[in-house]
Amino acid sequence: MATTPDKSPGPRSPISGREFLLPSPIVTRRTRTFSTSKSASQNPVKKGTVKYFCRHKGHGFITQAEENAEELFVHISDIEGEYIPVVGDQVTYKECLIPPKKTKTQAVEVIITHLAPDVKHHRWEDPDDD
Repeated sequence: MATTPDKSPGPRSPISGREFLLPSPIVTRRTRTFSTSKSASQNPVKKGTVKYFCRHKGHGFITQAEENAEELFVHISDIEGEYIPVVGDQVTYKECLIPPKKTKTQAVEVIITHLAPDVKHHRWEDPDDD
């Protein structure tokens, strides 16, 4: 008789044996605290270029305009405007510290300022191209 592997949806609580969801390490606009959002909104506007963005995964990365600066993570909830970012789009953004250690930053209030040439751009309401 063949056994089937356990297909539990997630880890189990060590106390009750019940399943639970682990909190996501990604800070979205919805889960960001008011004080963190306020602090980020007071930061200066910076410029960068989209290095990667995946609508299905819900995130991407921005290359900062400053030399030797690390890439910044950007969550889909922090993109403002009608177009989905693609590689090469020039953007403006503000930096926000990522809790709990607040040693890394992510891009928030991201606005596409110049669309990448010769690349088809889709609007958020357009159907997915699967």
